[in-house]
This record gives sequence, structure tokens and C-alpha cells, in this order.
Amino acid sequence: MPAQGWRGRDVISILDFTREDLCSLFEAAERMKRLLSEGRVSRLLEGKIVALAFFEPSTRTRLSFETAAKRLGAETIGFTGEEAVSVAKGENLADTVRMLDGYADVIVIRHRYEGAALYAAEVAEKPVINAGDGKQHHPTQAMLDLFTVKELFGGIDGLVYGVLGDLRFGRAASSFILGLTFFKPEKVYLISPPLLRTRPEVRVRLEEAGIRYEEVDRLEDVLGELDVLYVTRIQKERFPDPREYEKVRGSYRVTRELLEKHAKPGLRVLHPLPRVDEIAFDVDETGYAAYFIQARNGVPVRMALLSLVLGAEV
Repeated sequence: MPAQGWRGRDVISILDFTREDLCSLFEAAERMKRLLSEGRVSRLLEGKIVALAFFEPSTRTRLSFETAAKRLGAETIGFTGEEAVSVAKGENLADTVRMLDGYADVIVIRHRYEGAALYAAEVAEKPVINAGDGKQHHPTQAMLDLFTVKELFGGIDGLVYGVLGDLRFGRAASSFILGLTFFKPEKVYLISPPLLRTRPEVRVRLEEAGIRYEEVDRLEDVLGELDVLYVTRIQKERFPDPREYEKVRGSYRVTRELLEKHAKPGLRVLHPLPRVDEIAFDVDETGYAAYFIQARNGVPVRMALLSLVLGAEV
């Protein structure tokens, strides 16, 4: 898709896009990755300002957006974490968004409440990119996850996927599963404790897309079938009741021994990071680990996204 098809678009949910949209983004990301590997400087977004409105703490997402903007010659403004408390003190979200809308060319927002990004998009005249809201959506994470699969395997179709962990509250896991519905996976295993099963609307989307899926409790039962294992941490901060978190804490742990015993040699393990103890450090030096490649891909994918949304020729 040419740049004008993306120009000015809000990025709220991965479901706002099509397979063709995502493939055009991946092509642009590949060009950005080549540019970075060759050490070339791009001024595609020179004179543009990217607002980073992170009402919720973030490391990788915020830094990768900031790096992406600066690699393209743009400037960044904004706030994160505790700074956001001061910014919003006595000021509602709409007023903060209007303020940023007057200063910047695009607003990247992260918020603990579901629907905050959509609300910001309704208020702002400039494009809004959702960098994660509540337990619902994290579209740019899903975009870089799918790009990583494409890079590792040469495509996304025809693979067997396992998504492990917090499938109820984890927005990265949900967005990745929703993103898979634009493609043709062989099968998707949803692996979690019963308390953290995938939300109904995500299962409905899988069914509507005609994707075979199965909910299972134990990773060991399906590990040998998987091409991609997408692991997420159990996020204590998402639980409305701390007692529920205590019931599922430490429910699973991916180790080198487990992988060498059960997994295909070609299995690749992804994780949106940060991790706690769900992937042992001894996995890092194996051929299974792809999560650091995945993390690095955040920059070229977000470079491509910013360029397309701001109408720059990629």
C-alpha cells in the first residue's frame, strides 16, 4: 500500500487493519532495517514532532518509539510514569490530549485504562497511536511480533503457534492472537491456567476467521508440535484482586532442559518483555531464543509506522 493509504490513520487496535496493510508495513520495516544495518541516516521526518504520552510506566515501548522518531530526524516531547501524574493533576485526559494535539504531529499514548487511546483519537485532530491501553490492545507490539515471525520463518502462514501465560489480562498476548487472524496458521494453542483463559471476544474472532485453536493447561502436552512459542509474564498489576494473582503466580517456567527434551529444533521462543521468571536465563544462549531479535525489531517497525502515518515516502 502506498504511503497515502496510511497517512493520518489512527492506530488503536490491530483489528483496524487488513492483511494487506500489515504486509505493506512489513515491507517498509524491512527497508528501515536495511537502512539501520547500513548505518545510513534518514531525515524523512525532519521538522516533525512526536508526542509520547505515557500515562503508564514503560521502558521498551517508549524507548523504541523515541529511538524510531529520532532515527528519522523527528523531535520528541512528552512524559512518562510519575511525570504523567503531575501533568494530569487537575487536568482531564481530553485537555491533556488537546494540549499535545496543538504541539505535535502525532500522539503516541499508553494508558492503564481500556479505551483511553480510542478516546484520545476522538479528541485529537492529529493521528493517535496506541502504545498499550489496559488489558485490551497493544497493536504496535503485535505488528513487531508478526514481523519477527515473518523474518524468522519467511512467512506467517502455515505455522503452529502456542501462546503461553496470561491470556486474560495480557494485552500483548491478546493483540498477537488477534493479529494471527489475518493469516493462516496451521493451529493455535492457547496455553494458560484456567483462571487466565483467553477472553471470549478473542475466541470469537478466532472462530470467525476459521482458525483451529485449542485451549490447554500444560505446555508439555503440545510443545513438540510448536513452531512458535509466544510467552508472556503474569502481570500482577493487571489483577483486580491480588488473591487471584497469588493463585496463578509461577504457573509455568520455560527452561533449556524443557525445550531440549520436548521442542522441535526449529522452535523459536518469543516474549514481549520484560520477563520475570517465566523464561529461564539458560534459554538465552540457545537457538530457541528469539525475544531479543523481537525487541530490536521494535525500532524499524515503529520507524515504518511513524513514517507511513505521517505520510513520508518510505
